[in-house]
Amino acid sequence: MKSLLLVVFSFLFSYSAFSQKLPTAWEELTSSDFALAVKQSEGVCIIPIGVIEKHGQHLPLGTDVFTSREISRRAAEKEYCIIFPFYFMGQIFEAKQQPGTVAYSPELLYQLLDETCREISRNGIKKIILVNGHGGNTAFLQYFCQVQLATPRDYAVYYTTPSSGQEAQRKIAELRKTNIGGHADEVETSTMLAVRPDLVKLERATSESGSNQGRLSNIPSSLYTGIWWYAQYPNHYAGDAKDANAAIGKLAVEGSSQTLSEFIKAVKADQNTIRLQNDFYRDSQTPLGTKAK
Repeated sequence: MKSLLLVVFSFLFSYSAFSQKLPTAWEELTSSDFALAVKQSEGVCIIPIGVIEKHGQHLPLGTDVFTSREISRRAAEKEYCIIFPFYFMGQIFEAKQQPGTVAYSPELLYQLLDETCREISRNGIKKIILVNGHGGNTAFLQYFCQVQLATPRDYAVYYTTPSSGQEAQRKIAELRKTNIGGHADEVETSTMLAVRPDLVKLERATSESGSNQGRLSNIPSSLYTGIWWYAQYPNHYAGDAKDANAAIGKLAVEGSSQTLSEFIKAVKADQNTIRLQNDFYRDSQTPLGTKAK
């Protein structure tokens, strides 16, 4: 009888974990519900990453985090996972001359993200998806993923900048009034109109130039230098946002969240990444004994 009660209790607990509607945001979960959330998420957590930087004169400093978190929230509503709290510690040295920029040292950026992932893992989550909302983070986050191979760990890190998909991009192209941009432009401003319209000051979109000033045209375009962004866009604004509208933003956000929800599902089903990592960690200790696969 006792064993039967244990089976029933175990079933009810399991059912509760997968049927109870839990918050997706880490910080909104109670301590006891967190354990249920880890189980319901199948051990998957998203870190939506942005920075604090200027977005022209018309968008808030936290634009990248607002949008990446909203895309992640909508994706997690479709395919449940846990979303880590507001994470703005990204690479943004190219905007240090602009008011409000928060640019931590390279060493601290890496250490913060590394320790964050380790703490997430210590809490029972073994699959971490970095969802990037800031173009200047791309090289840093790719490097961070590569460094996961430096020392053994019991979790896997995935990285993505989810796109809105071909159909959404086609509809966005039809609605757009401009074909230039890249930062605080028509599309990004439209996205903020869909996410946080209360923070958009569209009347300021033309107060500064968002044109490419071409101040490095004296060297080949394929020759990279870190000052390239400042040389082209010293106002930290690339494009023309005056014609932004929420319809474009809704297409961008919904399309990206659908793509991300599919990624979450794939990560949940992934049985190879951690296994291959463990094989690699083992083989890398005795490279002379590594056999051809």
